Amino acid sequence: MSLTLVPAAALIGRLAEFDTVIDARSEDEFALDHLPGALSWPTLNNAERIFIGTTYKQVNAFEAKKRGAALAAKNIAAHIEREVIDKAKTWKPLCYCWRGGKRSGSLALILDQIGFKVTLVEGGYKAFRAAMVLDTARLVSRLNWQVVCGTTGSGKTRLLQALALQGAQVLDLEALANHRSSVLGGIPGVAQPSQKRFDMLVWDKLRGFDPARPVFVESESKKVGNVAIAQDLMDAMRDSPCLNLVLHADDRVKLLLEDYQFFVDDTALFCDRLAVLTVQRGKAVVSAWQASVHAGDIEPVVRDLLTQHYDPVYLQSIERNFSQYSNAPLISPANHSLAAFSALAGQLLGEGIGAAPTSTSASTSA
Repeated sequence: MSLTLVPAAALIGRLAEFDTVIDARSEDEFALDHLPGALSWPTLNNAERIFIGTTYKQVNAFEAKKRGAALAAKNIAAHIEREVIDKAKTWKPLCYCWRGGKRSGSLALILDQIGFKVTLVEGGYKAFRAAMVLDTARLVSRLNWQVVCGTTGSGKTRLLQALALQGAQVLDLEALANHRSSVLGGIPGVAQPSQKRFDMLVWDKLRGFDPARPVFVESESKKVGNVAIAQDLMDAMRDSPCLNLVLHADDRVKLLLEDYQFFVDDTALFCDRLAVLTVQRGKAVVSAWQASVHAGDIEPVVRDLLTQHYDPVYLQSIERNFSQYSNAPLISPANHSLAAFSALAGQLLGEGIGAAPTSTSASTSA
């Protein structure tokens, strides 16, 4: 037999060794989170899992196991017919389920009997997630962070994207979270990942970074929409060298109107989101903003949001929470265009800004 049971912690750095990572849990469990690159091969689908669980509680364990075995055998047969028939004998799959190993074990046993070299995750997804959380802290501690700071609309995301396109190492937390990290930052029609999924996506990015090179990240708050940044990562960001990105006020307004085009297109949505600010800004102010939006006069509202709401809150927070912000070199693109941010990214990389975790000698003129 070539079936191997390996502790989850021992597999953290070995995922690339396997030809296929197979998640034997139900579709809903898979959607909530899964190992990087995993494929969904449910031993029991959503409805079947509920049915077997109900049978276990309302009838007895023996009856549940019989019915579960019949369903699992049918599903595993379908997976093999669909996915395995064309596989060579050298194919090496990694299988896991939630914790106990019954669902992945059933699949792995049959694959093993066929003659494949199969590996099972001991403790399943639950154990792997625990190991992943610990490994996240390890990865964070060995990386050199360069934090891009700047008020709302200064183009922090544009700079990160420009840096990434030019080969820099970038951790774009807002992209992973599907959120723009503000009270108005939800993206219409795009759901945020679960907390567990977000954590896994961050870890997956971290494990690909070279410790010898800086990693650029935005100066986020503890939460990006509904998901929270791991405390170890948050602490590292707050203690790391910063860059202070400055953009002219007019360009900030133009940038936001471009990035939030969906608010321009759907003024009812914009007004609905603005209502959330009533507690902070007062009903009269918010009502005036909404009336202006309904009248199609959106630019003054965006400018007011920057000067009256976002800027004061951001400046207080950044100075309080990011210890090296006061020493941050000022950097500034020529304007809000993508070309200007691309030029700024090239200048930063060319001058070596961020190359050393504690260096503040390099700077770019505002």
